[in-house]
Amino acid sequence: MRRKAVAMVAVALVFLTSGCASLQSSATEVGGVRKTDERSVRDGGTITVALNSDPDKLDPTLAQTLVGRTVFAGMCEKLYDIDEDGTLVPQLAAALPTTSADGLTVTVQVRSGLTFSDGTALDADAVATSLLRHRDLPGSARGTELAPARTIEATGPHTVRIVLDHPYVPLTGVLADRSGMVMSPTALKKYGKNFTNHPSCVGPFRFVERVGGDRIVLEKDPHYYDAAAVHLDRVIYKPIPDGNVRLANLRSGDLQIGDQMAPVDVQSALTEPKLQLFNSPSLGYQGIGINVGNVNGLGEKPGKIDTPLGRDVRVREAFELAIDRDLINKVVFQGMHEPACGPISPQSAIAPGGPAQDCPKRDVAKAKKLLKEAGVKTPVKIELKTSTTPEQGRVGQVLQAMVKEAGFELSLRPTEYATMLAETDAGKYDVFTSGWSGRLDPDGNVSNFLKTAGAMNAYGLGDPAIDKLIAEGRSVADPAKRAGIYDELTRKVRDAHALIYLYRQKNYVVASKDVAGIRVYGDGLVRVTTAGYTR
Repeated sequence: MRRKAVAMVAVALVFLTSGCASLQSSATEVGGVRKTDERSVRDGGTITVALNSDPDKLDPTLAQTLVGRTVFAGMCEKLYDIDEDGTLVPQLAAALPTTSADGLTVTVQVRSGLTFSDGTALDADAVATSLLRHRDLPGSARGTELAPARTIEATGPHTVRIVLDHPYVPLTGVLADRSGMVMSPTALKKYGKNFTNHPSCVGPFRFVERVGGDRIVLEKDPHYYDAAAVHLDRVIYKPIPDGNVRLANLRSGDLQIGDQMAPVDVQSALTEPKLQLFNSPSLGYQGIGINVGNVNGLGEKPGKIDTPLGRDVRVREAFELAIDRDLINKVVFQGMHEPACGPISPQSAIAPGGPAQDCPKRDVAKAKKLLKEAGVKTPVKIELKTSTTPEQGRVGQVLQAMVKEAGFELSLRPTEYATMLAETDAGKYDVFTSGWSGRLDPDGNVSNFLKTAGAMNAYGLGDPAIDKLIAEGRSVADPAKRAGIYDELTRKVRDAHALIYLYRQKNYVVASKDVAGIRVYGDGLVRVTTAGYTR
């Protein structure tokens, strides 16, 4: 039985590596990190950006996807942003926030003279309205992030005061993502729940139309405060899950930018004289989410899941021990990503270290022993939901071959990404490929997902010890102490085996060489505010 399973792994690996460039040279050929292109550009024109999936709702309060964040980067600015070096900087805010000595009162000064895409003026009332909506709207994906805010109010035309129920160190980082996106109060009042189809923010481009599964169209916003720096007339975002198709369209000139390009496509692009590569390290992670208690959907109290994986942590540990992270990286990604076994990237503002960051090696014998101790019938049947991209399909195939040897029968169900999000949020799954683009502050990689009833805790994980560490990490300002807290938190999360971290992507973006002004930072977003054609 063991010999047959090993052979099946080998067959899978040969199949997946056929036709690919050499693994040894692939990483070195990409070269160093390249985040920006500062060549001068002309005014006018349209660029088309290919995304690897269709974004979910274009509503900052409800949205969950990286591809959605890339679209938002073109039309919805935030109170704060990160720069090329990963430093938090003001965007819609006039300066970094000030915090009282006790850490409980935060004051945000809002820039004056700015206008939403629908002509409404940006002021402190508009900011408070959006922040309260992010915190309180039923189903909000921002609720956990802003839960520490006891009161949010405008205390002047351009001053917002946030009173916290405890010191909350990650707040500025939280306001540098969707929780800090400010929506037109006029549009919110007019469209309500249908804001997603009529989004209006402050940004270089404004929303024109969305054709589901085909395109999202933005046009230059004449209301934008720095419109002179915006060169393009329009930006079109098209979901194209297949990397080969994205690359073919880049070669033909039908696309100008390909987002989240797979390593095999990056290798091909490097041979093309008309294409250029941008890349940066990732703040996020990719892994496998396991349903351990999601019986009633997001935000609800965890319940009992009557499956071998849901009932017994030994079965989950056995599943993880059957996985070889290094081999997945080499076979599927040509060694161009990084194996990972925790939620916090080394690129994070507070990166834990030590033994908690050492990934467990594959141990089939121990996995089999754990299954025997758990008293489960083998093979343990599991369904893995993946997105429909070829890369995720290959990850699923390699996992399928690996875990079979340990006593698992893994079936694969490729699912359109938005549908997979809806189903996993509702708890309708065994395991699924779960990823996150990452945040500069480590809290952004843990609280939403690992806190009991967190806004994006699709796993149904509920552990008071983890909750306590999350609360401590949010409240302690000293970087060394925070690093120690997140080191312990990483160990606790790994012991729960509810989210098995596998690898960290590098952000690879391929673009036509006649386009410049593109920016790609560690948060994985493609910024096109200053993009344009060179001729």
